[in-house]
Amino acid sequence: MAAIESPCILVCSIDMKTGYCFGCGRTRDEIGAWLSMTPETRRAVMAELPARLETVERRPRRETRRSRLARERAEGL
Repeated sequence: MAAIESPCILVCSIDMKTGYCFGCGRTRDEIGAWLSMTPETRRAVMAELPARLETVERRPRRETRRSRLARERAEGL
């Protein structure tokens, strides 16, 4: 079975103003439908995510896994 590509970074919290997840930028509907989407549809959504994340007004208060790993890599240099 092939792995399904996903932008999820395990920060599942929705910005109430934009409707986008703080972690990945998807909407609730997109997150719920992700497994049933075609690979092409998933890639199209993922292409929009960087621009969406720029519109999220605040970041979650806790440190994300991605930011923690980046910080640890930077500290190790």
